[in-house]
Amino acid sequence: MKWLGRILALLIGLILLAVVILAFRQVPQDDRLAVGDYGAGSSARQPSLSGLSRDFPPLNALKDHEASPQSIELGRLLFFDPILSANNDMSCASCHHPDLGFGDGLKTAQGAGASGTGLERSGGTSLNRNSPSLWNVGYARKLFWDGRASSLEEQVDTPLMHLDEMAVADKDTLVEELKAIPAYQDLFQNAFNSEISYQNLTLALADFQRSLQSHDSPFDRYAGGDKEALSPSQRRGLNLFRSAATRCFECHQNPTFASDSLRRIGAGDSQDDLGDGNGRFKVPSLRNIALSAPYMHDGSLQSLEEVVDFYAEGGGRAHGVSDIDPFVLGFDLSDQERRDMVAFLYALTDESQLPEIPSQLPSGLSLVPHVPNLARDIAQSHNLGSTLQSSAPREADTLRVAAGESIQATVDKAIPGDTIEIPYGIYHERVVIDSNDITLVGLPNAAGEYPVLDGQEQLSEAVISSGNNFEVSKLKVINYRNNGILVEGVRGLRIAEIYAENTGIYGLYPVQSTDVIIEDSVVVGAKDAGIYAGQSENVIIRRNETYGNVLGIEAENTVNVEIYENYSHDNTLGILVVLLPNLTSKVSLKTKVYNNRAEDNNGANFGIPGTIAATVAPGGGIAIVGADEVEVYNNSIKGNKSIGIGVLHLSFAVDKSQIDVPATPERNHIYNNSYENNGYDIDPSFRAMGLSGVDILWDISGADNHFDDKGVKSFPPMLPSSNWPQGLYNAYWHIWQNILKLVG
Repeated sequence: MKWLGRILALLIGLILLAVVILAFRQVPQDDRLAVGDYGAGSSARQPSLSGLSRDFPPLNALKDHEASPQSIELGRLLFFDPILSANNDMSCASCHHPDLGFGDGLKTAQGAGASGTGLERSGGTSLNRNSPSLWNVGYARKLFWDGRASSLEEQVDTPLMHLDEMAVADKDTLVEELKAIPAYQDLFQNAFNSEISYQNLTLALADFQRSLQSHDSPFDRYAGGDKEALSPSQRRGLNLFRSAATRCFECHQNPTFASDSLRRIGAGDSQDDLGDGNGRFKVPSLRNIALSAPYMHDGSLQSLEEVVDFYAEGGGRAHGVSDIDPFVLGFDLSDQERRDMVAFLYALTDESQLPEIPSQLPSGLSLVPHVPNLARDIAQSHNLGSTLQSSAPREADTLRVAAGESIQATVDKAIPGDTIEIPYGIYHERVVIDSNDITLVGLPNAAGEYPVLDGQEQLSEAVISSGNNFEVSKLKVINYRNNGILVEGVRGLRIAEIYAENTGIYGLYPVQSTDVIIEDSVVVGAKDAGIYAGQSENVIIRRNETYGNVLGIEAENTVNVEIYENYSHDNTLGILVVLLPNLTSKVSLKTKVYNNRAEDNNGANFGIPGTIAATVAPGGGIAIVGADEVEVYNNSIKGNKSIGIGVLHLSFAVDKSQIDVPATPERNHIYNNSYENNGYDIDPSFRAMGLSGVDILWDISGADNHFDDKGVKSFPPMLPSSNWPQGLYNAYWHIWQNILKLVG
């Protein structure tokens, strides 16, 4: 017995020692992004006449190097000089020709050993990818179709050194060849105040490529306040482009019309090229897209019309490709809408900063010749502007929609500062507002009923606005295919006293906006979120009622949010605060959820297949997924059959291979909430993971998550409170991680 006692004491001592050791082991934490890297909120310029006028992001340039006119000119000469290839027969311009939108006009590039230019180029090593355009490439932070390079300086190595491309065998040999040319010696000295080096060569090429900027297209002039810059067809195409029907703007974001995300869209006749390894490829810029056909990473689509049709079909889904990006869902377009969309893409054409092909090179080698590009003539035929005449200058005023007149007709007369009144009635239309400082308000009838915008399940949205300081109120919005009210990229927004029902994907939908208020509204029947604030900052969502939606209220990749005094009931999930991957905003941070009622959210999920929302299990009150610094307090959480509150890692909802954000929920605090009758009939999808119904579910991920609600059903059975010392939290977290590993 004495020996058994000693053994037991030893075991207890070892356990205590292990606990002490674990207490000193920190819980792993995600890297925190700098504020400038958040990516949330509006980039709209102030002052401006239109919310479509956006600030371009900073150029992706080295911090310790500044381009000069001399380095850009040196880079231009090097770009066109075949001396950079092993056999002095191929330049950068061979595959990135200025007359072809800095592409080559071929389905896939012709590399080492090829001769000719443009469509005449042949006889070399056939590469497996299309030559991407270089317009506005200086803004990109992921380069190549698979996104493997993070800077233009890094990118230079691959085409120069790859055996199938320019095939330079040795950097030193290339440098010596350049040093043998006196003119290059002088050019490098003038540009860098030093002799020729490979590093300076890469700097010069990168500086030249960063100078390839397109900022003055017809779209830019329209965004700057020139209402006559776009034709009526192009304006309609712009509205389709940014609608929730097509969702083009989600990936091709103004002003670059690109993003640094990688997407699996399923283009091409085969799936042999898996891009980043998961079938994903970089989202290219659409600036000057009309000049650089054919399209996609493999050049499989020959025209813009084919590209529009491909996305309308749902991308690779129509050809049996699985795991297609959730933004590529397909959509219906009439023949006129298809023409309008293509017309808008032509409106992104601007070659005002097109560099000249040098008249001669310091090396004396042959230059690429000019080549014809018929797309230039087609773009010119589209980009003739509007026949609308500008109205005479006047002071801001109140405009009322006249009997028999459309709301849009009145909007088109408006100037910044106007209030547009909509008398009671039923309107079957889609309203688009781009001017700043517009107020759109309904005038109820004697019974207090709001004017009705009825899309008759034919129109995509009721209202789209990209105007800063926009206010919309007192409207009933029903029966739209894709969205109720969509506001994109603005500074200053108030949506109030709206009743939205059966509006497709979202009810009220501000995205990439700053200083947003959504209040005193009712949303019913959204296939995703009734109220959605995405990639935004400084958002207030208050005193709303959401029911019968998949998600009642969603704050996605958004910073500084207050969600309070809402009644979210009978949805699939009541309130969601989430951080999702592959978006411009990389954070979900600093959200307060308080004084809400999240009750009886047990509705069947009727989300659109392929979307994240469609994967949400019924029966959740409030969920925090991958988000940081969320406070949840003073809420009534009642009658949710699966879970009252969940705090979960993003991998709970998204495949780990898709995650490109700091996905661990950290520094969240749950306290002073009331719970009643949650977890009484947990959804089978949770049960399959070995879970039972609870008031609070924590998947034991993340540092400094604290739970101060007492007497609740929870998993794990004991939750770390804010009173726990850090060492106890650390030890508890590590013990549970080891337990979870043991049980698989």
